[in-house]
Amino acid sequence: MLTLSQALELAEQQQLDLVEVSPTAVPPVCRIMDYGKFKYQQSKKLQEAKKKQVHVLLKEVKLRPKTDSHDLEFKINNVKRFLEEGNKAKITLVFRGREITHMDVGRAVIEKVAKELQDFCVIENQPRVEGRNMYMIVAPKPKK
Repeated sequence: MLTLSQALELAEQQQLDLVEVSPTAVPPVCRIMDYGKFKYQQSKKLQEAKKKQVHVLLKEVKLRPKTDSHDLEFKINNVKRFLEEGNKAKITLVFRGREITHMDVGRAVIEKVAKELQDFCVIENQPRVEGRNMYMIVAPKPKK
């Protein structure tokens, strides 16, 4: 155990910095190190951790209750592509005008989409109505 003046003198002889590691300890714990090098290594570790992160995007596909079967297949293929890329997909069914009175037609369309995608995805949010929109969020199946 050294006094503060002794520790500062020792750090100065070695041309290093005296860094307080644990100020709440009794007595306070200090370390003799090159603080600039330490900060540099910390920033490099942080950059390396950021590189390994996976960014998941939420892609959206909009449908209507009257969407034709060919157009529906096209949209489903887009959702499959989004899922293969590792992104989540939000399938939104938009009701216009009096279409809102035929909620069962819209639910049938969104369930058809869910049935087509069941091999590729996990349904994260079940079909939910919010205003004039019905939406469902799907995520890619976890890889084994």
